[in-house]
Formats: sequence, structure tokens, C-alpha cells
Amino acid sequence: MSAEWLSIIALVALFVVGTVLPINMGALGFVAAWFVGMYALGLSEREIIDGISGDLVLTLVGVTYLFAIARNNGTVDLIVRGAVRLVGGRVGLVPWVMFAVTAVLTAIGAASPAACAIVGPIALGFAGRHRINALMMAMFVVHGAQAGGFSPISIYGVITNSVMRENGLPVQEEAIFLASLLFNLAIAVVLFLVLGGRELMGRRIEGEESAVEPSPPASGGGVATAPPVVKSSRRILTDQVITLVAFVAVALVALVFERNIGFTAITAAVILTALFPKEQKGAIKQIAWSTVLLVAGVSTFATILSTAGAPEAVGTWAAGLGTVLVGALVLCYVGGVTSAFASSTALLPIIIPIAIPLVASGDISAVAVVAALAVSSTIVDVSPFSTNGALMVANRPDSIPEDRFYKQILGYSVIVTVAGPLLAWVAFVVTGVV
Repeated sequence: MSAEWLSIIALVALFVVGTVLPINMGALGFVAAWFVGMYALGLSEREIIDGISGDLVLTLVGVTYLFAIARNNGTVDLIVRGAVRLVGGRVGLVPWVMFAVTAVLTAIGAASPAACAIVGPIALGFAGRHRINALMMAMFVVHGAQAGGFSPISIYGVITNSVMRENGLPVQEEAIFLASLLFNLAIAVVLFLVLGGRELMGRRIEGEESAVEPSPPASGGGVATAPPVVKSSRRILTDQVITLVAFVAVALVALVFERNIGFTAITAAVILTALFPKEQKGAIKQIAWSTVLLVAGVSTFATILSTAGAPEAVGTWAAGLGTVLVGALVLCYVGGVTSAFASSTALLPIIIPIAIPLVASGDISAVAVVAALAVSSTIVDVSPFSTNGALMVANRPDSIPEDRFYKQILGYSVIVTVAGPLLAWVAFVVTGVV
């Protein structure tokens, strides 16, 4: 059996075992990467370890560390109160504010994980406090990031349009952008209606939030937390203002100067800890270590999949199918399934050139095929194995057990991975609206 198909079988086994048994899928990913890498690809252990996505791990650690500090000193509560005032206390409008903010951030050039890292913890903090469906709020953030993700100046947009030019395909930047924007907006509308959005529209929040500052959650072992602590308003204001400045600095450094958000978030967290050491007690324990393991292991195996040539093998087979429409549908699923476990940014330059044989005949629009591939390869970033989905799991409201929230996002990502590429194919390739 060839290495590419062996790696695909290992991927299916990893997913099935991790779903049926209570084993962290990241740990399974390391095991699968080790066996397939060494015995099917002949890689050294050093080469396998090099497949770990340090960027994803660093982002998760840095962002969850910084927001653990923000939870401890009440800054997240302050931001939540600001969101309430922004929409006049209308709870039902808050998810749409979060969707719009992340869409704008990615549209002006922010990396999708960076936008989700900035907005996600705030959105989920609000959801936990005001009894909004956390799955809906988390997915609004991720779909918002994808909605703006293909603007002509965005990362995805620049990659996609550049690859199309390099391969002699016609470029319609606005069409690709609008395709992703409207598709993700339509998904958000469905989520809002299905997950309780209509019930939120009649709810308003009146008055100010409590000034009582909750203590951090209990650590393992069932140790009870201390009673809430009431600080002086002046000291709370000092902590929160400096933390807000840190947030703005992280956003500026990451988005404007294009520095790694993981490094910038950890730097901000270290500075805040040095300034207010007593208030940051327990923040390290609140880093989402189980999610870090998940992302590290799965990203390592995703590198093995790429090294084995699994995406290219399936894509070439799809391009060789007799029916152009069926070939396009298969490629949409290749992009969707692969991107659910790997980097969308890395996949786009691979999947688009594979589609060239499909559009060479002129029977279908090249722009329509690329739009379908672009949407199929990015909407699956809701997966808990991608950076965006993992960030949502890591910043879940404290009232929701991690296992339960993880399974909710996993279940939703399965639905998106199964139905998303088909819907994108119908919307853009079959109907030819692009």
C-alpha cells in the first residue's frame, strides 16, 4: 500500500478512535505521526518532531495565558459591560457585533487565528455571563473571521488571487470575497435561528454589572475556591486600564506590525504578571494545556499527511474523473476534510493548481471552482483541530465542562465538513452564480 493511502487510513482511524474512546486526539496524532512517518515514509524522529506547529502551540499558550490574567483582574467583565452598552443592552445583537468585528479584522489583513484570538475570549465571556448559547457565539466568531477572510488585502485573498494569476486563471477578487462573505453570513443566520437567537432578541440587560470580583476557578483535586474578593474601585480600575492597554498593544503589534500573536500575548502576560504578581496567581494553571496537546499532535500528523502527498493523490484522482462537475465536488471535499486538520493557508496554494485540469476544458467557470474550493477549505476552520476552533475550546465559559464544549464543536465541525463542501459546490459551481 502506498504511503499516501496509508496516511489517509491512519487519519480515519485517528478520528474514529479519538471519538469513541476518551483519548486526547492530539496524543493519538503523535502516535500516528510516529508510525506512519518512520515506517511508511522513512523519516527520522527529528523530522517528525519538526512537524509540530510551534506557531499554533505558541498562539494557544500566549492567548489563553493573557486572557486568564484578564479574567482574574476583571478586565474581561469590563469589556463585556462595554459590549452591552454598545448595543444598548440588546443581548440578541451582541453575536452579530462579534461576527462583524472579526470579519473587519480579517478583511483588513489580520490572520484569521489572530482575529479569533482577540475576539473569541471576549465573546465567550459574554456568552457565559448572559446565558447565550456558547456554541453559537463561538461559531459566530470563527465564521466572522472567514467572512472577511478573502478580501483583496486579506491573507487568504492575497494567496488565492496570487495563485490564480501564477497559474493563468482569470482573477475576480471581489467575486471570491463576496462568495466567502455571503456564504458565512448565511451560515450565521441559520445558527442564530437554530441555536436560540430569536429568544435573545427580546432580552435586554439593565443596570451595571456587579463590582464583586470572582476568584479563579478551582484547580484539579476538587479544592474549593476562595470567596469572591471585593477590591477598591481605584485598584480595579488601575489593573483593568493597564490590561486594556496591553490588549491594544498586542493587537497593534500582531496586526499592524505583523508579529506573532503568541509571542506578543506572552510578552504582555509576563509584563502584567510582573506589575501585579498577587492578582495573577493561578493564571498559568488556566492555560488550556489539553487543547495545546490536541493541536500539537494533530498538526504533527497533518504534516505527515502533506509529506505523504495525500491531498495531491486524491486531488489528481478527482481531476481525472470523467465528469467535470463530480471532479470539482471531490476537490471541494479534499480541501474541506484536509483543512479541518491542517492549515488553510498552507492548503490553498496546493488545492487551487490541482483544479486546473478541471477548468481547462472551459465547461465550468474557473472563478466558480476557485470560490467553491476557497469556501470549502476555510469554513471547516470551526474544527477543534484547527487554530480557530481550538481557540474557542480553550476559551470556553467556565460554566461549561471542557469535554462537553469540545464535543459540541466537534459535532458541529463534522456537520460543516460533511455538508459545507457540497453546499459550496452547489452554490458556486452548479448554479454558476460567481
